[in-house]
Amino acid sequence: MFKKILIANRGEIALRIIRACRELGIRSVAVFSEPDAKSLPVQLADEQVCIGPADGALSYRNIPNVLSAAEMTGADAIHPGYGFLSENAHFAEVCESVGMTFIGPTSEQIALLGDKSKAREVMLKHGIPVLPGSQGEIQTEADALAVARQVGFPVIVKASAGGGGRGMRVVGKEADLLRAVQAAQAEARSSFGHDGVYIERYFIDPRHIEFQILADVHGHVVHLGERDCSIQRRYQKLLEESPSPAIDDDLRKEMGKIAVKVARSVRYRNVGTVEFLLDQHRQFYVMEVNTRIQVEHPITEMVTGIDLIKEQIRLAAGQPLGIQQRDVTLTGHAVECRINAECPETFTPSPGSVSKFRPPGGFGIRVDSAMESSGRVHPHYDSMIAKLIGYGRDREEALARIYRGLDEFVIEGVKTTIPLHQRILSDPDFQKGHVSTGFLDRLFANR
Repeated sequence: MFKKILIANRGEIALRIIRACRELGIRSVAVFSEPDAKSLPVQLADEQVCIGPADGALSYRNIPNVLSAAEMTGADAIHPGYGFLSENAHFAEVCESVGMTFIGPTSEQIALLGDKSKAREVMLKHGIPVLPGSQGEIQTEADALAVARQVGFPVIVKASAGGGGRGMRVVGKEADLLRAVQAAQAEARSSFGHDGVYIERYFIDPRHIEFQILADVHGHVVHLGERDCSIQRRYQKLLEESPSPAIDDDLRKEMGKIAVKVARSVRYRNVGTVEFLLDQHRQFYVMEVNTRIQVEHPITEMVTGIDLIKEQIRLAAGQPLGIQQRDVTLTGHAVECRINAECPETFTPSPGSVSKFRPPGGFGIRVDSAMESSGRVHPHYDSMIAKLIGYGRDREEALARIYRGLDEFVIEGVKTTIPLHQRILSDPDFQKGHVSTGFLDRLFANR
């Protein structure tokens, strides 16, 4: 097992990793940018190293600075959390080359699965259901037209190296296709340094379902059930729940087998997430694989009782999985609301000083946050302040608890998305579990 882990991240995920390290008897090193000097993770870590100014490119994404901090403190592993360097294949490769354990999959796996078009090719080769579309990247305008005509409109143009909704364009008719391809290529080039795009069929009102997987270096793989991430805005998730109201035991078993097959097809190791699109006819397709811990991982922890951060660390240390698929059971229901510093109606960022921060509590409530009263939401980073998780014996109880939690949550000094979550939870369709990726658009259209 590792003796010291450097956390190459900030905020609630850094704090989450520090706590897991402490429970495992591992010393932790918090790296931080200048404005994060007094943050809670920095206060609670065993060691602290400043790695640069506020700009993430000069601090949290600065590979030489992160590695220098690891070498200086004698860390033997680096946990990247999510965001920043977590899916950077080059960073993982550099860690491997200097004998530093990267807590995640191999650099080759990150590179392969990060290239969405190449990942599609691998999955097609192994008979894994993927969204109908191009076999690889679109090379010419003629290719784009041919693929779109074959799969049928509407289609979606996606950046091969994309993520976070960037480099994506939905196209409803042939006349708009070439312009959309050019726009997606330009955004992909600007965001990811690679302008490759591919085309898939675009489904109206699907559900976004993801399966959590665990894989060790010995080839053992299990899944921990699903999370329903359909409540999202511009491909950014806002609210997640587990299990999904749309998934029964038979469908869960079927999709879970495919998630495990995806992991085995690339000899995956560590923790990952296989993301599916589920259409209105209960047909499902693999969209992509995320090679890091997900923001919404707490709801899986709540319904399985498995600490995913500890599992990441154990698997990275080469330990075998301690569970088999038959050992995994989903008990109860969990819902997570992402509390962001944003206007709840326009989603305009609302950075600034937090004058009061009073999180909720009580049975069945969990709050993952590094915020404190007199803390600050910095404009340089993600606007998420906290993750509020409600757990209950069933969905009805979980929803009642998280609504109570939202009612109790007090954050003053910045605008937050708490009112939006209250509105979502009060919606009759949501309460019945009748949601899709288009839910939020309809909710706002009915104002």
